[in-house]
Amino acid sequence: MLIFHPIQWICLKLGGYQAHKKSVDIFNLFLLRSLNILGTTFDIENPYNLPADKTYIFVANHQGMYDIPPIIWHFRKHHPKFVSKKELGKGIPSISFNLRHGGSVLIDRNNRRESLLKMSKFGDYLKETKRSAVIFPEGTRSRNGAPKEFRKNGMMMLFKKLPEAVVVPITINNSWKLFKHGNFPIDLGVNVKLKVHEPIPVNTEDPESLAAKVERTITADII
Repeated sequence: MLIFHPIQWICLKLGGYQAHKKSVDIFNLFLLRSLNILGTTFDIENPYNLPADKTYIFVANHQGMYDIPPIIWHFRKHHPKFVSKKELGKGIPSISFNLRHGGSVLIDRNNRRESLLKMSKFGDYLKETKRSAVIFPEGTRSRNGAPKEFRKNGMMMLFKKLPEAVVVPITINNSWKLFKHGNFPIDLGVNVKLKVHEPIPVNTEDPESLAAKVERTITADII
């Protein structure tokens, strides 16, 4: 994280968005390989062809910070941008820099009005750039893998702003086990599983019904 922070800064200043994105992709690959040293494996079940010329809304349950590197790396051609709490926008080398400068949105979970306004602008940005969103609707990570109730307003705002997008539900399992002992030590030999469910065109259902369907789809496969 300390090494890639200045690398990101240099790439952004000298090469702009594309160079910065490449550095972020490689940073997350290094995070995955570092976890591999501890015996962590990542299984990603994705039988679906996702063309690169579409905007996607990736929706997943949230079990820990290591949910993010496999999503960034596996879906890198879709330019995933995250909906994150504002507290992550400062103080964390590499991660905070990317959240502030890479196209993601930082929201205050205690200010609903401001959050929805930022989500609306985020939707406009994604529509203009044809990039993709990643949202964890539980709002905070599950510490034991059990799903929390989804907060659907952010999802529904994106559905309304991006009717031509495709929503991709993802179920994440076992990521929480990496944090059984807190941030340190990381548990050894954990098999993190990501299951990609059938993509759903946003314009096939009304936002509220679609949000409920996505929640049911994701939580049904949580172990």
